[in-house]
Amino acid sequence: MYKIINAKRLLPSLFLFFLLAACGDSEESVSSEEVEGNTEGTRVIQHALGETEITGEVEKIVTLYQGANDVAVALDMKPIGIVESWVEKPVYTYLRDELDGVELVGEETQPNLEAIAELEPDLIIASRTRHEEVYDHLNDIAPTVVGDEVYDWKGTLDLMGKALNKEAEANQLLEDYNARIDHFKGQMGDELPIEVAITNFRADHARIFYMGFAGGILEDAGFTRPEGHDDPELWGIKLASKESIPEADAEVIFNFNSGTETDQIQQTYEEWTGHPLWKELEAVKNDQVIMVDEVTWNSAGGYLSAHMVIDDLYDIFNVEE
Repeated sequence: MYKIINAKRLLPSLFLFFLLAACGDSEESVSSEEVEGNTEGTRVIQHALGETEITGEVEKIVTLYQGANDVAVALDMKPIGIVESWVEKPVYTYLRDELDGVELVGEETQPNLEAIAELEPDLIIASRTRHEEVYDHLNDIAPTVVGDEVYDWKGTLDLMGKALNKEAEANQLLEDYNARIDHFKGQMGDELPIEVAITNFRADHARIFYMGFAGGILEDAGFTRPEGHDDPELWGIKLASKESIPEADAEVIFNFNSGTETDQIQQTYEEWTGHPLWKELEAVKNDQVIMVDEVTWNSAGGYLSAHMVIDDLYDIFNVEE
C-alpha cells in the first residue's frame, strides 16, 4: 500500500548497485580503513562524541534519528529498532514497506533505553544534537556512533558506511546523488542561479530555514540564498514578529508547514501570508511561492529523501530527467 515517492526513479538503481556489489571482483583495491574494517577484525570509528570500537560483522542496529532510519534503508541494512517519526506516525509513509515489523524504541528526543537494551543490538546510531546527554547510557548497551547534526545526511551516510563496513556502497550512493545534481544543473542551464528562501509555519510562529537539510541540497543544485541565509553554522531563525517578513525576500520561496495542530498552523499561515509585508515579497508578487512537503524537505533528513527533493526540483522547474 505504501511506496517510496517516485521510487521508480531510485530503487531500481539501488537494487542494481547492491547486486553488482555482491558479484564484484574480489581483487578490487580497498583502502587501509577497509582492510582494518574487515568483518572479522576490530575497527575504530571516529564520530561526533569521540571514537568507538566495533568488532566483527554488524548485523543488528538501532537507529535513533530519522536520517539514520533513511540511510539504513539506502544501505540495505534493516534496523531491528527505530525511533518514531515526527509526523505520519509511527513511520514515514515512504519508508513503511522497508521498515515493516521493526520495533519502535521511543521518540527521537527521548529514546527508550530499556527497549533498546532488550533488542541486544550490535550497534546504535545516535546524533549529538539529540542524544549527547544519554550517550554514555547508550554506549553501555552497545557500541554507539554519533552523527553531528540530524539534518547532515551526507555525514550520516559517511558515518554509517564506515560503521557498517559498507564504505564502498556509501561512496557509490553519494556518487549517484552527485550525478543527479549535475544532470539537474545541466538541464537548468542559464536559468541558474536562482535566489531562493525556505519558509516554515508552525502553530505559534514562523521560521526561515538556512543551511539545514533542504538548504544544503539547494546549494548543491546551484541555487543561491539571500544575504545572511547561507550561514553553514545556523539552521535558521524563528521570526520574532511579522515585521521580520522582509527577511524572506527572494526570487522563489519554498514553504512547508509543520506540526500536528492543523487548525492552528493554518491560522498562523493565513495571518502571516495575509500581512501587507508578505505581499511585497518578490516571490509573492511573481506567484513563485511553492508549497512543498514537510517530511521530504525537512524532517526525513536522509539519503532517500534527498533524492525526493531532487525529484521535486525536476517537477517544479519542469525539466526532464
